[in-house]
Amino acid sequence: MDSPNSKNAQKFVKSRSQSPVSSTGKGVVRHISPLQALRNNSGPRDELKERQVDKNKVTKENTTPQDFKLHTKERAVKRALFNYSVATKIYIEERQKRQLEKLQKMIEEEEVKLLRKEMIPRAQLMPYFDRPFFPQRSTRPLTIPKEPRLKLVSG
Repeated sequence: MDSPNSKNAQKFVKSRSQSPVSSTGKGVVRHISPLQALRNNSGPRDELKERQVDKNKVTKENTTPQDFKLHTKERAVKRALFNYSVATKIYIEERQKRQLEKLQKMIEEEEVKLLRKEMIPRAQLMPYFDRPFFPQRSTRPLTIPKEPRLKLVSG
């Protein structure tokens, strides 16, 4: 079976040549008189009409859709796995942080208990009132007072 492109090429050659022999494209050769050849070569408008008629006659084969595969489900699964791994990582970090805080709190409580045991309240020694107190004279020189220099700002 001839392709549509070869038919158009044959018509193009037929319209340009002045030969009295024409081909219909189906294997049949027909003899045309020179007068009929001139009538057939009337111009490009006839060629356009013939081409349009041929396009309408050509039937296209039914196309069958090809199966296609979307990657959205695969990406959703990968994203779910990623989200799960991130969530478990955050959970583990929070759990470790809570354990560390708990340990620090226990250590502080133990230290406070030890400090309370060590710091037994003891009474202050009583001062001796049986001997009188005589202050001694200081060896430092006396300070010489200076008058402040207050300047009034005139404004």
